[in-house]
Amino acid sequence: MPDNYFANYIPLLIHLVIAFLVAAAIVLLSALLGKHRPGRVKLQAYECGMTPTGDARERFSVKFYLVGMLFILFDVEAVFLYPWAVVYRELKMFGFWEMLVYIGIVLVGFWYVWKKGVLDWSRSYGGEA
Repeated sequence: MPDNYFANYIPLLIHLVIAFLVAAAIVLLSALLGKHRPGRVKLQAYECGMTPTGDARERFSVKFYLVGMLFILFDVEAVFLYPWAVVYRELKMFGFWEMLVYIGIVLVGFWYVWKKGVLDWSRSYGGEA
C-alpha cells in the first residue's frame, strides 16, 4: 500500500483519462471519416418521426411544467429510499419509524397535488380544489 494518500487515486485518474481519450477519439474519427451529405430532409427538425407542424415557439400549458416538476420532485424523493434500504438493519426500529414518517410526508404532498387537480389532464388548471 503506498504511503502517499493521493497515490490511491491514480487508478481513478488513469480511468478518467482513458475514458476522455476514447470519447474524443470516437468523436474525432466520426467527424473525419463520416459521410457528410446534408440535405433539406436531413436538416429538418426531427419530432419522433412525424412531420413538424406549427411554430417552434408554441406556448405550453402550465400543466406540462407542473407535471414535469412533480415528476422530478417525487423521483428525487424516491432516491432517498435507497440509502435507507442499505443501512436498514443497522437503524433497527428507529429507522423504520423515521421512514414511515418520511413516506407519510411524501404521501401527504402527493395527496395535496392530486386534490389540487394538477395530475388531472382533463380540466384546466386554475388552482381550485
